[in-house]
Amino acid sequence: MLQVNKPPSEINREFLEVDASLSRSLTLYLDIIRRQFPTMVTIVLASVILALLYLLTAAPQYSSTASMVIDTRKVQPFQQQSMLTDLAIDSATVETQVEILKSENISLAVIRELRLIGDPEFSGSGGGLAGAVVTSVGGLFSGRSAASEFELTRRALQRFEANRSIRRLGQTYVMEIGFTSHDPQKSASIANAIADAYIVDQLESKYQATRRASVWLQDRIKELRTQASAAQRAVVDFKTANNIVDTGKGLMNEQQLAEVNSQVVLARAATAEAKARLDRINNILKQEIPDASVADALKNETIVKLRGQYVDMASKEAIWSAKYGSDHLAAINLRRQMAEIKKNVAEELKRIQESYKSDYDIAVTREESIRSSLNAVVSESQLTNQAQIQLRELESNAQSYQAMYDNFLQRYMESVQQQSFPITEARVISPATPSLGKNSPKALIVLAAALMGGLLLSFGAAAAREMTDKVFRTTGQVEEVLGANCIAILPTLGSDGASPGLSTNVLKQKGNPHPELLRYVVNNPLSRFAEAVRSLKVAVDLNSIVRENRVLAVTSTLPNEGKSTVSTNLAQLIAHSGARVILVDTDLRNPSLSRELMPNAEIGLVEVAAQKANLEAALTVDPETNLSILPAGTTSKLMHTNEILASKAMHALITQLRSKYDYVVLDMPPMAPVVDVRVTSSFVDSYVFVVEWGKTKIDVIKHNLRTAPEIQDKLLGVILNKADTKALARYESYYGRYYYQKYYARYGYLE
Repeated sequence: MLQVNKPPSEINREFLEVDASLSRSLTLYLDIIRRQFPTMVTIVLASVILALLYLLTAAPQYSSTASMVIDTRKVQPFQQQSMLTDLAIDSATVETQVEILKSENISLAVIRELRLIGDPEFSGSGGGLAGAVVTSVGGLFSGRSAASEFELTRRALQRFEANRSIRRLGQTYVMEIGFTSHDPQKSASIANAIADAYIVDQLESKYQATRRASVWLQDRIKELRTQASAAQRAVVDFKTANNIVDTGKGLMNEQQLAEVNSQVVLARAATAEAKARLDRINNILKQEIPDASVADALKNETIVKLRGQYVDMASKEAIWSAKYGSDHLAAINLRRQMAEIKKNVAEELKRIQESYKSDYDIAVTREESIRSSLNAVVSESQLTNQAQIQLRELESNAQSYQAMYDNFLQRYMESVQQQSFPITEARVISPATPSLGKNSPKALIVLAAALMGGLLLSFGAAAAREMTDKVFRTTGQVEEVLGANCIAILPTLGSDGASPGLSTNVLKQKGNPHPELLRYVVNNPLSRFAEAVRSLKVAVDLNSIVRENRVLAVTSTLPNEGKSTVSTNLAQLIAHSGARVILVDTDLRNPSLSRELMPNAEIGLVEVAAQKANLEAALTVDPETNLSILPAGTTSKLMHTNEILASKAMHALITQLRSKYDYVVLDMPPMAPVVDVRVTSSFVDSYVFVVEWGKTKIDVIKHNLRTAPEIQDKLLGVILNKADTKALARYESYYGRYYYQKYYARYGYLE
């Protein structure tokens, strides 16, 4: 995207436009201030006066502050553990305590303790002259009887909360308790009472909570005791029903199983041992004579003895056989004895065999018996193990109930201790003391606030007056709104200076113009009024260069705007300068000019236009200025005055007057009530529109001129009449009296 640089001239022009806009805005604000300056000064002064009255009547206020901290390092003597768990104090907890301090419970406790219901500061006017006046006025309009106790309490509570201030200091655990009162001692005592009431409330709340917990624990302990007993009874009943005996080292069937299992092992070992002995004896029976080791192993004295005899005989038989031969009788007897011994040994061994066999049979039988017992114990143990599942559940329930019972019993004992030793986390670290000086009202602050408020209010009032001021006050307004030239601004006669002996009330009256006003330019030729009328004469002469401007019509929007005064003084001024001038009263509906100048005239414009009288007979000439005056004539029975003014006879009369006079000044009726002015546009050269300064609404003027374009086309200009010169100086400084007086001071003419 291409960037087009602006030429320096265009940039400079933009800066100039911005500067001009700022300058215009600043000028606009300054103009508003200048125009509304009296109003603004009045409002500011009123605000300052009210502030001074407040300072003089308001009762002084004294504030005292106490500081209290929520200590997280709590010491609880005679307690091992708090029954109510102490949570860590966080920011939300501190803010909660601030709200508790603001609660009605704390406030009402202080009010009751200090008996503030009967204190006039809390139940009466509140102190000070202003409070007394307000209370007295309220009592006059209130027909109610004496207030009840409840109403007095609520009133005292409302004022108590209005004067109390509680806030947290930063992010600390410190809370600042303040109270404002008319008495410094009272403010300090109330601030301390609030802190004490809070601590007492905390202690009481903990005590009540502990007491309620104790009562609940008692009921719960009874319930748990019953449940624990029932659970233990269920365990015993179940053991009895299922033949479960606990010896303290385990169940009896488990011990029996272990013992029977041990017996089985021992029986199996005994059977094996018996069988081994039996097998050994069977092997020994296969020998004729057991050897010495076997004989010793048998531990049988008979066999040992017989074997010894046999060995001796065998030794002897060997000796004898070797010595005498095997057939020797002695050898034979020895062999016979040896055979007998062998037989005895064999019999003894058989007896031992039978004994071993019997032992073996007994061991086998015993082993089988023990095995049968083991099987029975195992079967019984299996049944017991199945029952133990439910038994464990019952024992678990019993243990749980017992543990809960023990825990609640311990908590109950702790709650009893806490009722005896209540402790709170809050403590006062800085008690409130009486203030040495008043805190309010601060004179400088009140006056500064009143001044600032007055300035703001005055600016607002000035802006509101400007927005609602829909009237003409400056020449710029006339030229901007109507697009017409504002020829002159005529001051109100009487404020600018009047002829001697003429009162201001007469000069400002709403009725017919006073004769002195109609000759004002003659009697006061150096007045501002006369100078303004001269500017109108100059405008007429300058306009004559462009077109003929001899027939001048003076009109207005509404009655009593001063058109007759302007037209008469204009005619007097021109005639006094030597020109031939005729003043014609064409206000046929309300010929106020004729009534003031020629109240006895019987013929006038109506008769001349109707050709019932000639012009010379109807005219009256002012001897001092040679001004010719043509009154309206008889107008009481006229219904259609516009038809008279629009008639050919009227045209002919105006043509005749043109030929005889240099200037023809027509005093026309107002435009809003009647339409007579609009029909005169055919023979009038220029119209002079008179507007009452600061009174006639702009919308009414615009409407009348918009509906009469033929008059607007011939409009010479606008005259702002009855201007307040003092107020006008605020709107247009160059119209002030200072410049005019300074110029004429050298001649001794001061207004």
